[in-house]
Parts: sequence; structure tokens; C-alpha cells
Amino acid sequence: MARIGTRPRSRALVRLTGTALAAAALVGGLVPAARAGGAPLSGEFLDKRLEELVRTAGGPPGAIALLRVGDRTVVHRAGVADLRSGRPPRTVDHMRLASVAKAYSGAVALRLVDRGRLRLDDTIGERLPALPAAWHAVTLRQLLQHTSGLPDFSAAPEFVEIVVADPQHRFDSRRLLDFVADRGLEFRPGTRYAYSNSDNIAVTLMAEAATGEPYERLLEELVYRPLGLRNTSLPQSPRMPRPYLHGYDVTPPDPPEDVSELLSPTGVWASGGIVATPEDLSTFIRAWAGDQGYLSQETRRQQRRFLPGAASEPAGPGANAGGLAVFRYTTRCGTVYGHTGNFPGYTQLAVATADGRRSLTFSLTTQINKTVKPDLLAKVRAVQEDFVCALLRR
Repeated sequence: MARIGTRPRSRALVRLTGTALAAAALVGGLVPAARAGGAPLSGEFLDKRLEELVRTAGGPPGAIALLRVGDRTVVHRAGVADLRSGRPPRTVDHMRLASVAKAYSGAVALRLVDRGRLRLDDTIGERLPALPAAWHAVTLRQLLQHTSGLPDFSAAPEFVEIVVADPQHRFDSRRLLDFVADRGLEFRPGTRYAYSNSDNIAVTLMAEAATGEPYERLLEELVYRPLGLRNTSLPQSPRMPRPYLHGYDVTPPDPPEDVSELLSPTGVWASGGIVATPEDLSTFIRAWAGDQGYLSQETRRQQRRFLPGAASEPAGPGANAGGLAVFRYTTRCGTVYGHTGNFPGYTQLAVATADGRRSLTFSLTTQINKTVKPDLLAKVRAVQEDFVCALLRR
């Protein structure tokens, strides 16, 4: 990491933490399609679309997209994984999944629902009575769908001050909700949608309370091992597993700045701390979003009760709707299910078809959202829609 403590670094850190960790307003609306019609989109066309993003001012130094249909995988990439070496992005490079990590904590919770260890109507009061009494009526279902009303700990002034003062501060991840424990709910549970990092912290604490097992072990037992994920982890250190896609703060006219290991993942934990390779992410999203037996039919039905207009952060391609730790993206070419995420240095989209046979992971090495780069986000969503169309037409 370069220039920590200098004025440029301070400005970048304030910008990054204020957008990646604070609850942001959601993006809506359908981005105009780059190419309409029903003809297949060529690999050359998709490569060009990624290259356009990499060449855009403020765009990512690198991009990699995996399209999987059945057992066949096609990889598209542009730019570099590391500005120093100049090597291209690879499918075995580790990367921060950002809020796609919420799908993993959702997977743990719903697998426990299938096992009878949790119920979707379990409340915070029943499972976590030590949390504020004002939150006790909130259910697991509402937490998973971001209709809980819990205040977002990552927007709390004290939390942001700590991160700005010490980016690598090691938080007690299980005490992150303490930053908002003196506050009531933002609204009556179930009456509104508001994307909140607090929700998945509470989900994870409920899972731990129901089983007596730490979240890290639950991930191993319920997610990594059943799906054969060998390159997925929840690190406690800012250090990235090698090899990895380097993430950058790209803010012209300043040169790109490597922020891959700037922040401690303990400050996001179950809401954004997962690290994985594109290959592992592809395997996970096919099981999580697709009907391949990972969840029971009844739990899958509950998962896919969508709230129209509820968008992930940043918004994904097409029209967004929110289910239980999964989002529906209705594009001009059809519908896919998954999650997005953004974190200093990274922007992610992982989606699959309803049957899980087709999947797309789309990873960029800079943070793009509606707060810091709204115009670029519009371009990204348009390119993502092209890739979804290519996936569905194969």
C-alpha cells in the first residue's frame, strides 16, 4: 500500500469508506441496451465491451467475466490483474466479493432452515435477546430481505471515524451492531425496503446462536465443503490470499492506487468479507441461485418471494427485485438471479439461471456505485446486460 497518511491517501480513504461501508441510496431504472435484438453476441463483441470499460476514465484496470453453460466455461477478460506486473486477470485469482458475501451468510441461514435449526419467522428477541429490545420483533425473513429497519452500523459516525483513523483496525466482528445499539428501528419491520449491512450481521449471529458454532465453521460445513469450494475464505487479516486480483482506487487525474489490502475485513465480516476466485464464485452462485438441490423446494419457494424494485448495491442489470439474500434481475433477454457488491477496489456481479445450468460472474478491479461513479455505473450495468444476453442465448 502506498501513501497511507498523506493527504491524497486521506481523501481516498474518506471517499472509499464513506461509500463502501455506509448504507447508500439505491439505484433504479433500466439502463439502455448497448445492443438489442435476438442474435447471439459474439465473443469479440463482449471482449470489446470489457475493453471499453477498462479504457474509460475512472474505469477498472482489470476485468474478468466467466460464462458457464453446463460444463463449458468461456472466459472474457480485459486489462491487467496487477499494474506492476501487467499480467492478465485469471480465473484462479482471489478477489474480494464485497456484498456478494451476503449471499453466503444467507446460504448458511437457509440451509439451517432446511435442517430445522432456524425458522424464517424466528425473531431477534427469541434468538438474540441481548440485542436492543426495540429490535426484538424483527424476523430472520425480514433480515434476509432487508425489510428489518435495523440501522446500518457501517454508517455510524463512530464506526467511520475508526476506519478513517486506522484502516486496518481489527474489529470484534460479533460486536459490530454495538455501533447502533442505542438506536431504535428506522421503520416498522416489513413495511419498507432498506439495504443494510447490519441485517446480515444479525442473520449470522442468529445462525451462531441456533447452532453454538462459529460462523466460519458453519461456512465450512454448509457452504464450502458441500460445494467443493477450495479457494473461498473469510479472512481476518487485510492480507489477500495469493495470487489475487489487485483492486484500485481510480480517481483521475491521480494515478490508480492499490487498495487491495487497505481495509480490515473484520469491519464487514458476514456482510462483505468473503474472498474467492472467479471459479469458486461461479460454482457457488449456480447452487445458491439455481434450483440444483442445494435448498429444499419449500425453502427455495420462500427465497424467491421477490419485492419488486428492491435493488442490490450497486444495482444489477435490468429491473431489480429482492428475495431472501438473492436478487432477481429482469433484463431485455430474460431473468437471472444472484447478487452484486462493491468494496474499495472491487465491483462484483454473480448470477445464474433459475435451473442453475447457466451462470455469469462479472468482476471489476475498482469500486463503482451510484454515489462515487454514477455515469460509469450506468455503463457497467449496460455491459452486464449484454453479458446476461450472451449467457441466455448460448
